[in-house]
Amino acid sequence: MSLFKVFDISGSAMNAQSVRLNTTASNLANADSVTSSVNETYRARKPVFEADMQQALSNRQESVKVKVAGIVETDKPLLKEYHPDHPMADQDGFIYKPNVNVVEEMTDMLSASRSYQTNVQVADAAKQMLQQTLRLGKG
Repeated sequence: MSLFKVFDISGSAMNAQSVRLNTTASNLANADSVTSSVNETYRARKPVFEADMQQALSNRQESVKVKVAGIVETDKPLLKEYHPDHPMADQDGFIYKPNVNVVEEMTDMLSASRSYQTNVQVADAAKQMLQQTLRLGKG
């Protein structure tokens, strides 16, 4: 595999982890929001990744980039709490909170951050190998 492909692969992986970090940050920012309606309540979002396997198989490539296929809302149930004195309570006295698990989101953030960092190190190692190769050609 060409070292130049390493930059494409690690770049696509860094982009994917950046999307993952952004959706996690959005989830954490909305974790404590409260509404009076199920339809208005924020729902946790997760990115969906894919590799273009058909392209890899048809071209017989050794490597495949990561693609962000989309961002989906999770189907976990929303939190419904009875707080009749809350200003956002509906006519029955319920408030609705997002289905965001803060501990799960923090774990996901750490994982995405470390994956991003690993891909930066891979790209840096490939750059150093290319520089060494160029130095060999000078000698």
